[in-house]
Amino acid sequence: MKINFSLIAMVTAMVCVTGCTSTKKFNALYANYNKLQDRNSELTREGEECKSNLDRATVQISGLRDQLNAEREHVKSLQSALDKCLTSASQGNVNVSKLVDEINSSNKYIQELIASKNKSDSLNMVLTNNLTRSLSKDEMQDVDVQVLKGVVYISLSDNMLYKSGSYEISDKAGATLAKIAKIITDYKDYDVLIEGNTDNVPISKPNIRNNWDLSALRASSVVQALQNNYGVDPQRLTAGGRGEYNPVDSNDTPEGKTRNRRTQIIITPKLNQFMDLIGKGASTDSTGTH
Repeated sequence: MKINFSLIAMVTAMVCVTGCTSTKKFNALYANYNKLQDRNSELTREGEECKSNLDRATVQISGLRDQLNAEREHVKSLQSALDKCLTSASQGNVNVSKLVDEINSSNKYIQELIASKNKSDSLNMVLTNNLTRSLSKDEMQDVDVQVLKGVVYISLSDNMLYKSGSYEISDKAGATLAKIAKIITDYKDYDVLIEGNTDNVPISKPNIRNNWDLSALRASSVVQALQNNYGVDPQRLTAGGRGEYNPVDSNDTPEGKTRNRRTQIIITPKLNQFMDLIGKGASTDSTGTH
């Protein structure tokens, strides 16, 4: 039997070419698949971040809506008083004029309050976004940032901040505190309360009598670190201890105890800004009583 070696060579070449082409296509498709996977993960993370921001904004809007409704009720009561005044001839035009002025003053106060609240909410959202973007994924496991009723709460786990059973700040906490200190320094119109919290496990050490002492000492350590190491103005800082009496979870489980052992950095607009608005509101109310 004669063997056609030319035909065999040609078939072999065609198989090799086909195999190589398929492999190249497969590698190209696989590389494109990996890129799509990475992009999908990135979009998922961005979607979760947007949902978190939306949730926080919803809470803020709800609080503002309640406050606005209360002020509207106040205006309604003033309007009702005006209507009664208009139906009473004995009151005269002078009382009507005073009541109209009071309503106008009240409306102006409402607008100032809304403007102040909107400004505060906007600053809180920017502050929160700047902080969360500056933290790494590992840091975010030990740091929880929330905005509740116009106040920014930064909750830090004790295993990241302190040595076990101690109020001395650990070396690994430095980088995280530095990022938080930068945010505090950038937003100078805010006061900062450092609040220590513990679980309900008793502690007994020569220099620590109980959990009250431990929580207060831990808060004081963070305050002094922010002041001495990162240049935060001490006049803006307050240290406080809540002991075991402000839990966020049950102390019946190890997980609950872990959540309760935390230090919160609470960032709020300076009190005098709100006192100015309250003073304006009180002035408006007193006008109506004379």
